[in-house]
Amino acid sequence: MSAPKGFETITADDVAQLAGVSRWTVHRAFKKDASISEKSRGKVMQAAETLGYVPDLLAVSLASDRSGLVAILMDDFANPQQTTNIALLSSTLRMAGWHTLLVHTLDEDDAFSGLLHASQHRVDAAILIGGRFNDERLAAALGAQRLRRLIVYGRVSQNPRTVSICCDDTVAMTEITDYVHSKGYRRPLFLAGPPTTSAHLLRKDAFLARWSTLAGAAADVLVVGDYDPGHAEACLTDHLSGPARQHVPDVVVCETDAIAMGAMDALRYRLDLRVPHDVAVTGFDDVPYAANKNYDLTTYQQPNAVLANAVVEVLKGTQDTAPFSQIAGKLVVRSSA
Repeated sequence: MSAPKGFETITADDVAQLAGVSRWTVHRAFKKDASISEKSRGKVMQAAETLGYVPDLLAVSLASDRSGLVAILMDDFANPQQTTNIALLSSTLRMAGWHTLLVHTLDEDDAFSGLLHASQHRVDAAILIGGRFNDERLAAALGAQRLRRLIVYGRVSQNPRTVSICCDDTVAMTEITDYVHSKGYRRPLFLAGPPTTSAHLLRKDAFLARWSTLAGAAADVLVVGDYDPGHAEACLTDHLSGPARQHVPDVVVCETDAIAMGAMDALRYRLDLRVPHDVAVTGFDDVPYAANKNYDLTTYQQPNAVLANAVVEVLKGTQDTAPFSQIAGKLVVRSSA
């Protein structure tokens, strides 16, 4: 086969002519579940590759009830877990036949604008990653029928029209708390992320409840402004540089690995304390850098591949969505605790 010369737009008719098939055979070849022989599909794909042809996704979506496009809205690029989520989600979706539209949201109002922007592209679903989402604005977007499906990823949403896909925080934090207590730690400090007005992480409440049951006492809590390791480092440094220095915890239990890494930097380089000899540290997520020898962080590994595949199941509509907020990971013990 030889491609025609020129700079004009390549169409399905050009592919059909080169492959020696009909235009409708070309359309079927690019349709995931269409009835077409492998021989015909191969001829079409070879011709399309020769010509540099790709189907017009907008035209395809207008002719069907599926656009093949999923919007991912994320607000926290400082958190290494979120970039891990983006990489795995986008690759998993693409392998399953969906492409992604990434929208970086700045705050709660911008998240609402991002959802409306995504709806203009007729996306099959929007996936929210992060915590800056306002329940009232989400309800407004859903009420306007602008979104087919709204998935809250990594958190639990109370909105009945959303689907929550996340690790079971209660089970996870119970396991972490039991481990910390079994190792003899008795003065924990929980480093929590920012409070949200929408979908929540349940880690702080689960830890406090379990610790109260095990130790018969309340644990201290310090709230960090966001999931940036640098901010966590500054926050813990300020906290333990004041009067609280007289009550240094023996373990810092962190809501995420990002916070935990910042906490370890504060303890070692700002407060001249040894980890874990003076203060132990635990995280949550098991981001790739958690295993680095600089941190060697004891943490809870999220089942990222399972979560990403759950998104595909939701999009396909092949399974009840109820269990998707109760997915278990596993505790990973390293030298930090």
